[in-house]
Amino acid sequence: MKTRYYMIGAALCSTMGLGLTSCDNEKFLDVNQYEVVASDASFENDANAKKGLNGVYDMMFPNDNFDGDWGFKPNLFTGCHPTIDTQATGWDKNWNVQAWNSGSTELLGGWKHVYHGIVRANDYLAGLAAAPEDKISPDVRKHLEGEGRALRGFFYHWLATTFGRVPMLSTGENYTTHPQKERAQTYTEMWDFIIEDFTEAAKLLDWQPMDGSYGRATKGMALAYLGDAYMWKAYRLTDGANGQTQDEAAAKECYQKAADCFKEILNSNTYKLNESFTTLWDPASAWGPETIWCEQLDEGGNWGQWGNLTSKLMLKWYTACPENGGWGSLYLSWEWYSCYEKGDKRRAGSCYTGAVPQIDPNNAAYDPKYEGWYEPAIYGVNPYLQETLGKGASGTATKQFHFNNGEWAPAIWSSKMWRTASANYKGWADGHWSPTPIYWKRLPNVMIDYAECLFRLNGGDDATAWGLLDQLRERAFGKLEAGKEQALTDKYLPYYNSFAEWVGRTEVTAEDRATGKNIDKDGNDMGDGGTFYKNRTQYPIPFGSNDALRQDAKTYYTAYAAQKGFASPAWKVAVNTERRKEFNCEWCLRPDMQKSGFMADHVKTNYPKQSVDNLKDVPWTNRDYDYNDLKMDMPIPQDEIDKNPLCDQNPAYKGNNE
Repeated sequence: MKTRYYMIGAALCSTMGLGLTSCDNEKFLDVNQYEVVASDASFENDANAKKGLNGVYDMMFPNDNFDGDWGFKPNLFTGCHPTIDTQATGWDKNWNVQAWNSGSTELLGGWKHVYHGIVRANDYLAGLAAAPEDKISPDVRKHLEGEGRALRGFFYHWLATTFGRVPMLSTGENYTTHPQKERAQTYTEMWDFIIEDFTEAAKLLDWQPMDGSYGRATKGMALAYLGDAYMWKAYRLTDGANGQTQDEAAAKECYQKAADCFKEILNSNTYKLNESFTTLWDPASAWGPETIWCEQLDEGGNWGQWGNLTSKLMLKWYTACPENGGWGSLYLSWEWYSCYEKGDKRRAGSCYTGAVPQIDPNNAAYDPKYEGWYEPAIYGVNPYLQETLGKGASGTATKQFHFNNGEWAPAIWSSKMWRTASANYKGWADGHWSPTPIYWKRLPNVMIDYAECLFRLNGGDDATAWGLLDQLRERAFGKLEAGKEQALTDKYLPYYNSFAEWVGRTEVTAEDRATGKNIDKDGNDMGDGGTFYKNRTQYPIPFGSNDALRQDAKTYYTAYAAQKGFASPAWKVAVNTERRKEFNCEWCLRPDMQKSGFMADHVKTNYPKQSVDNLKDVPWTNRDYDYNDLKMDMPIPQDEIDKNPLCDQNPAYKGNNE
């Protein structure tokens, strides 16, 4: 009998490398890197059936058979770059100007990756259904079916939110049984298929993962995506119909069903907000209390090995400043940076800026029109890795609004992914280890989606919805940190001191600094960004409350929407601006703003068309293209069109528009 080879994913989270970190939840889906299970043995008993499903879970991770970068590419390019809040240079810049096309390699890589996951799920679910009742215990069978359907729904969700209508392969179907298949005829048909998977998964799964193994799909994951799917179906029945008949009544019913899903999650008390937003990307936060669905990149005992598949997602190089050894694939815009209120710690917990003289009040060249932009913790330095941006060199490209790396890009870099591995120290030889979470669903996703549904159902003014936004803003301004500063420091600081010791950082003394000898033991100029050494006593972004600076959400966003001149109502501006502040670089930003019907207003208002003659002296983005909402349904990859003649192309990319 033919042998089926299942590649089993690396542990989603274990005790992380160097012995530096412990996880909030101590038991995880922990399996060998590779196993081979004969197809006739896959469902002989509970243990083998669980191993077989790990072959589907494996597609959560980067895979060399396709793009090797799943989790960053295409997810960043399709999920963030179209908002312009994240930017790029080189050939990647097409993703900021709607210049992607059916030949874009990132789209094809993602398409192949998720369909491979869908085919694995279909084969697995068919085998599970055919397995004799006496081989697999009822409770295990129930959970495995629920997880299989949740995983298939997850992969289809990415396809549907990226490409619009796509071919739908059902249980037992694959590209061998169906080498050609047309796309779903309507968005409703497609979303109903996805809704059915998540509905059944939510019935079959429990709030806690099977065997206590965090990393498995749960009822919370299924309900979060079910509510999301209902919102997308409603969007396609109204704002995003694109040729489909509009139905306001059906859309309202979808929003009510979505709200019911989100309310059930919140009422379960299964999840709670991390006390500090700034710690969410720390190793010590792995699968923390607000995590609903996450791709936890933990290389365990294999860190430093190029052959390890999770090493292929080299986030430190993709996201680091080029002058610090990075590749410059990710920049954040000054428009995004300026949307934060003074005291909102999410900005400091999300980025580092270049040492731009205009925003430094300690510099004689300070321009007061940028009042409130300066934050010592993130100004010109990566405080987590104790590295000065640009290494403090004179004339560094980080000391201007736009970093010139052959092409202009904002001088801001993400701290969500470039904080656990240095691109400077021990970078290529033995420093691959990057225990980074890629969040797909956190509790704030549910809170903001629920708020949007309540606003839509209750005429745009709902006290519960405003209250949900206020809860997130309280956390953002550090209110949940108050009185817990030392406990948070004790939990999250040890990793960074251990990291400093591992890379050989030694203290630069006050005497050395006074004489200009800001050099560590490896001869690296540590610049003027602070004292860089091990055994620090304070977390890189100091804990504590700024809540006295916070306005309530309704008051603030009513004024903000009017001041900026948005065409959208204040509630829609509020939920989507909170998404911008909360979810930059989290791949859900463009899909969430799109399903809200806010993308066109966002681009027009936050990124007005303008010609910028001297980018290094002006922070703003030079948008010179006309936004086209139809292009948010990405083009079906040309490879699929060529091989599957039953699959047609999206309207915005047909003929001369392609």
